[in-house]
Amino acid sequence: MGALERTFGRLRAQSRRAFIPYVTAGHPRPALVSQVLAALADCGADVIELGIPFSDPLADGPIIQRASWTALQQGVSPAQVLMWVEDFARGRETPVVLFSYVNPILQYGPESFVRDAASAGAAGLLLTDLPVGADPNLESRLFHRDVDLVRLVAPTTPPERAEEIARAARGFLYYISRTGVTGPRPELAAGLRREVEALRAHTRVPVAVGFGISTSDQARLVAEVADGVVVGSAIVAALGDGGLEAAARVAREIRQGIDAARD
Repeated sequence: MGALERTFGRLRAQSRRAFIPYVTAGHPRPALVSQVLAALADCGADVIELGIPFSDPLADGPIIQRASWTALQQGVSPAQVLMWVEDFARGRETPVVLFSYVNPILQYGPESFVRDAASAGAAGLLLTDLPVGADPNLESRLFHRDVDLVRLVAPTTPPERAEEIARAARGFLYYISRTGVTGPRPELAAGLRREVEALRAHTRVPVAVGFGISTSDQARLVAEVADGVVVGSAIVAALGDGGLEAAARVAREIRQGIDAARD
């Protein structure tokens, strides 16, 4: 049983939902990464998504784009990200999912990357631009029994295709709550409950929802329909504008919203 499965199993037994914050590794400064990860864990994160900086993050809005660029300008590399994961995993049990695009992994070497990620203690890998079946050879090279390959489903995904993706999911299934890029939005998409329930009918793994969730109230509403809530841009923005204390405050508010959800 992998770390993600254990975490979601424990939460299910407690009738709780997962809080999954995202941060970009190296933003706003590489020296703060260990403190950021520890603070998120202390604020109630159940899983942490750690973004590997990339020069062309097409799925991300301006907040995370700027964060990636800031980290790249300071020389942050995939190898350095893995070192931070290893350091964090030595003292914490909170699973870390590496969030990346394909290019940095290809540059590193797929087999070497998943091997080193597993050795560092990473629990999962989420690649935004590697659809299920698009490159079976690459997918097979990224398989590792200790690193779950997390899959994404979009609102525009046809039902038959969504079923295929759901069956291939490991760790958890990431449902993108709306079209467009990451970033805060004033309202959640209509029909979210129906869409999540449809996915649950085709997979045994938990369904987490992200994109556009930025407030405690939004987190509560999502937690009432999903197994996990992913929040990225709101935390990244707070970290960049107000530092660690501001990011921790946002994280605590999101955690409170999730815990206020009703089944």
